[in-house]
Amino acid sequence: MSESSKGFIADALLLGKVIKPHGLRGLLRVWSYARSEASFLAAGSVFLRSAGGEVDEYTVVSVKPHKKFFLMALEGLDSVEKAEAYRGAEIFVKREVLRTEGEDEFFWHEIVGLQVETEQGEPLGTLRRIIPTAGHDIWVAEGPRGEILIPAVFEVVRRVDLEGGRVLIRPVEGLIGLNAHEV
Repeated sequence: MSESSKGFIADALLLGKVIKPHGLRGLLRVWSYARSEASFLAAGSVFLRSAGGEVDEYTVVSVKPHKKFFLMALEGLDSVEKAEAYRGAEIFVKREVLRTEGEDEFFWHEIVGLQVETEQGEPLGTLRRIIPTAGHDIWVAEGPRGEILIPAVFEVVRRVDLEGGRVLIRPVEGLIGLNAHEV
């Protein structure tokens, strides 16, 4: 572990996972938790944590979409043999290098765990996980009515209050009754 990567975990975000090497020149096929390659490029460098727990920092050279994945080139990672050592590795970036673009954008780790309520103050449960889809994310809340699937669109999600620890939603007709089921 390099000096600069010691203790990185407390101040880092998990951004993806290495699936396997791609080609002979050290490219990595990456499953990304981000929607675009911009997050990796904005970070400038990434930390790879191998299955054995070793952490190495690399400068990002390029990231390009490839089917459902990204192909990532890292400085110094220039052979399939070197890339193979990171098969299954987790990819982290420093938290402070990533910024949301607007006041209505949030990182998943900021909203998972918030309490979900209707605009009228009716508690619906806790936001437990997020399901990414092509059109928009689906937020999954678990509470007294069971599991509720909430489309993350402005018409439904009216306010995210990070300081207050809650999400206010305006349920469209049938949202709660139709998709709530026992957990």
